[in-house]
Amino acid sequence: MAEWLSVLVVLGVAWALAYWRAPMPVWTAAVAAGLVALGFAADLGRAATVVLWVAFFTIAAIFNVAPLRRGLIATPVLRWFRTALPQVSQTEQEALDAGTVWWDGELFSGRPDWRKLLALPKPELSVEEKAFLAGPVEELCGMLDDWKITHDLYYLPLEVWKFIKEQGFVGMIIPKQYGGLGFSALAHSEVIMKLTTRSGTGAVSVMVPNSLGPAELLQHYGTDEQRNYYLPRLAKGLEIPCFALTGPEAGSDAGSIPDAGIVCKDEFQGRKDVLGIRLNWEKRYITLGPIATLLGLAFKLYDPDHLIGEKEDIGITLALIPTDTPGVSIGRRHFPLNSAFFNGPNSGKDVFIPMEWVIGGVKQVGQGWRMLMNSLAAGRSISLPANSVGMSKLAALTTGAYGRVRIQFRTPIGKFEGVEEALARIGGHTYMMDAARIMTAAAIDLGEKPAVVSAIAKYHLTERGRIVINDAMDVHGGKAICMGPKNYLGRAYQQTPIAITVEGANILTRCMIIFGQGAIRGHPYILHEINATRETDPDKALRDFDQAVFGHIGFVVSNAARALFLGLTGGRLTSVPGDADTHRYYQQLTRLSAAFAFATDMAMLLLGGQLKRKEKLSARLGDILSQLYLCSATLKRYEDNGRQRAELPLLDWSIQDALFRAQSAFVGLIENFPNRVAALLLRVIVFPVGRHICAPSDELGHKVASLLLEPSAVRERLTAGVFIPADPEDPITQLELALRAAIDAEGIYARIYAAARQECITGRTPDELAARARDQGIITRDEFEALVRAKALRRAVIMVDDFPPDFGKEHSEQHDMPAQALGNPRRMA
Repeated sequence: MAEWLSVLVVLGVAWALAYWRAPMPVWTAAVAAGLVALGFAADLGRAATVVLWVAFFTIAAIFNVAPLRRGLIATPVLRWFRTALPQVSQTEQEALDAGTVWWDGELFSGRPDWRKLLALPKPELSVEEKAFLAGPVEELCGMLDDWKITHDLYYLPLEVWKFIKEQGFVGMIIPKQYGGLGFSALAHSEVIMKLTTRSGTGAVSVMVPNSLGPAELLQHYGTDEQRNYYLPRLAKGLEIPCFALTGPEAGSDAGSIPDAGIVCKDEFQGRKDVLGIRLNWEKRYITLGPIATLLGLAFKLYDPDHLIGEKEDIGITLALIPTDTPGVSIGRRHFPLNSAFFNGPNSGKDVFIPMEWVIGGVKQVGQGWRMLMNSLAAGRSISLPANSVGMSKLAALTTGAYGRVRIQFRTPIGKFEGVEEALARIGGHTYMMDAARIMTAAAIDLGEKPAVVSAIAKYHLTERGRIVINDAMDVHGGKAICMGPKNYLGRAYQQTPIAITVEGANILTRCMIIFGQGAIRGHPYILHEINATRETDPDKALRDFDQAVFGHIGFVVSNAARALFLGLTGGRLTSVPGDADTHRYYQQLTRLSAAFAFATDMAMLLLGGQLKRKEKLSARLGDILSQLYLCSATLKRYEDNGRQRAELPLLDWSIQDALFRAQSAFVGLIENFPNRVAALLLRVIVFPVGRHICAPSDELGHKVASLLLEPSAVRERLTAGVFIPADPEDPITQLELALRAAIDAEGIYARIYAAARQECITGRTPDELAARARDQGIITRDEFEALVRAKALRRAVIMVDDFPPDFGKEHSEQHDMPAQALGNPRRMA
């Protein structure tokens, strides 16, 4: 019994040291104390005692004396690490080096500091930004007729473009010193979100000049001359910018772009022997390209005559080219899924540009990919998430209202359990999406360039937006599938794949970027180990690698101990913030963070360079990291909003759904892990007592759905930012009026149907019953008029657009032929 107790004490001490990440001297002291205790507790004999202590001092010296440790352990491991490290291309390396590590680093640590997150200031708009949203943004929304834009015109009307330019929409990110608005990332996000609720074309047309493109690149990398000339012109709309990277042969694989420039000298605008670049390119899918006056271009630069340096292959370079430059072909259009924003191809043949047109001048040649990766956060972190959230908020507002207004079997369809499931997803996803949108934009305003977080926001908000719009379409049924001015969802549904495709296609983002980049950047030791292998000074390389690799070993051991303990206890004994409603979520997230950190190291250690090709495993690890981030943002939103208990159903549903998704990703990782022994170890560490995280319950889904079905402060906060016109004939406004009228009518109809069941009145239809109830005094005349008004509004909401058989085209015999072929002799009139 005493022996077993001793074993348990030893294991307990070892676990505690690992759990708290004790430094090596503490481990050494603990082992020494254990040997002393062993000497008193057991008669080992002189020889055995000497052997134990010699072995102890030898091992302790190796691990505690730096020169010994480096010579005996770090040197051979460094040699192996250099051979095992997968080859990384220059473009991949620049992508890995781009941006900053933010909250994702805490999640990779296995011990996220929740108080650090909650201490971040609540994101707020300035007075000027609020005024802009309440003024010009509202006015612009009122000018946008999306059906006319997408069905009749295929472009924004000229008066709309004029307003956009005059009010500074195209210069929101440009500092005031250059004539721009100098708005925060949060304000940028809010503007795009609101515009999306009115017109996708309007939103994209404003989005692009404020995302990855000339203005952003000039601010960070342009010369003083370039900034002083172009930024004021961009801010005033005197220049319409676009940025051309993607082409027919190079999309996600930007390193393979065939577009090339040769450094040379030529005549330019009357000057001879001008140092410049001779360019040839072909690009496609370029938003605003057909109307752009200023083209940002990415190309590979070569210097065969060594006019600017020793290198011949200089690398990806960026330049600004006025589109009226000889040799530039621009103006044709693509037609992306019934969108009317300008998008099209462009090309250039033997275009000569002076070297000063390179963004940043000669000093920045070959730095284009690094510049792009560092600037990509705007599109990924702000514009596309805002677009998806705007669409989802519109879907939440309208689907909840339609679910209450539309009646089948004398019951609002929103109260059917099947529809409740869809409403719960709409409400829960929208709540979490909005939280992630705000927190990610806030990171940009704090000075971060969170490359991994921006990829998470882009992928998961656009994907959840797709789920939301699909559910909204299902609930609306025929109302949603018939196009026309009354259909407020159809274009959003059609255009959803656009956001999923651009700024890094979602499949690529999930499988290769989120974890592939995050594992190296966010991990506390991996990048230091990699950098040590590339250090040219042998002594420094060995010192840095020794420090990183032994820190990494302690990190792995600690996370194994933490993950196992937190798995056994469900995280219940860990100290976290939160109130009675959220405390448990912080504990579960802490447990999953530790398990994720351990799983990451297992995957990287055992798969090494193969992990780069094991895209499905990488994707699942990325899914876990993403769900942890989305939950973090949601809890932060709840705290920032003052812990509004009325929002708890939305918080509970979204967090529980995300936790269940994270658990499912762990299961998929373990079941498909190539090394089955390691998979068994992962299962024991991550799920020591099985899987106990459940998906949101039906009862919780019912509570979420109920919040969407009637006006309330919670519904207003959830859908804040949706443009609701003042025009009572507008479909959105009609729907909101119909919602309130339907709620008022429900109580009146309840009395009428009760009287009918008691056979006090009879009638074949609700209208007949209502009239007889009025005549017999069961309801008042005012109540009867309320029913009439509710019916009229309900009918206006339910009715869809209809058109002449030829959709308004001029008649011809060709138009009549289908009707005649079907045996209908009547002319189509």
